[in-house]
Amino acid sequence: MRRKQTDNTQESVRTSHLVSKLALVVVGMFGFGFALVPIYDVFCEITGLNGKTAGRATYDAAVVEVQEERLVTVQFTANNNAGMSWQFHPMVNQIQVHPGELTEVKFYARNPTGMTMIAQAVPSVVPFVAADYLHKTECFCFNQQTLAAGEAIEMPLLFYIDQAIPDGVSKLTLSYTLFDVTANFLNSSSNLSAK
Repeated sequence: MRRKQTDNTQESVRTSHLVSKLALVVVGMFGFGFALVPIYDVFCEITGLNGKTAGRATYDAAVVEVQEERLVTVQFTANNNAGMSWQFHPMVNQIQVHPGELTEVKFYARNPTGMTMIAQAVPSVVPFVAADYLHKTECFCFNQQTLAAGEAIEMPLLFYIDQAIPDGVSKLTLSYTLFDVTANFLNSSSNLSAK
């Protein structure tokens, strides 16, 4: 009888140790899931993976030397994220630029819905290695875009290709994905007004 109680006690201790270990694994996995986004962002920033572009750049025509003997083809694409109903496209699909030359293109957006919406454009560059050499001095992606029902807008993009771009890169694609962030702003506004 005593041996049976000892076996039950040992089994209970083993079960509680197993449950504790499994709980730690679950907490660790949950924490790792939260850490993945900043780790991924740092990884992309270091390696240029995913074609993430840098923020606002400056352009000084007195310092930047235009390489007249070289041309780089820049293609533009635009996509809507799931649930985004705006019409969104580049006004020119492709241009050729000299490295160091400041260039302006425009993108068109129209809100066909019956309500005001807020959008955020997220850029990406392919090939990934070219992301470090595309510098935007002005971009609609730096801020959210608010359009009333039926409103349309032409959004400027000013950029230049760094003269240090590798010789093997003669073509790159700058792609934008447009996200509907209206709910995020409505939620943050209601949270601020509730305080």
